[in-house]
Amino acid sequence: MITAFISSFVITVVLTILSNEVLGKMSIVMAFLILIFFILLGVVFDIIGLAIATADEKQFHSMAARKIESAKFAIKLIRNAEKVSSFCNDVIGDIAGIISGSTGAAIAADLFLFEKERVDFLGRLLIMGLVAAFTVVGKAWGKIIAINHSNYIVNVVSKIVFFFTKFTKIKINVKNRFRG
Repeated sequence: MITAFISSFVITVVLTILSNEVLGKMSIVMAFLILIFFILLGVVFDIIGLAIATADEKQFHSMAARKIESAKFAIKLIRNAEKVSSFCNDVIGDIAGIISGSTGAAIAADLFLFEKERVDFLGRLLIMGLVAAFTVVGKAWGKIIAINHSNYIVNVVSKIVFFFTKFTKIKINVKNRFRG
């Protein structure tokens, strides 16, 4: 819990500073693209977290027996589903939701800064409502995908993790923890 608290705090502060610095120096179109990025980031990580929590480990044992390296990462992800899902859903997914909300508010403030009070209120209300609606619908749609295609998603994520660790200096020890 302490790790989740600290990582959530640090990630939120860093992303908020970056988004505030970047948003102030870009066009409204780019600001909307940043907003869409944060919404999609939250949706994608919610999909990954739920897929890992609902995936079946058996398929990956078969793949590991055939010497498919990424399968070991998949097994490790599934065996640590509680931690991985918590990180993906609660840390990254929720932080992305918070930052997309604040980004939407910043865009609304920028768009309606010199408008009449009534237009300002309605404009901000519209933008914040759309941000919330897209986030909720995206996450609901993502849950359907995650549950129905969990093994496929875990396979893709494990390949990405494997690729990342293979071609960088970062090493993740899976051999000592792999039982099967």
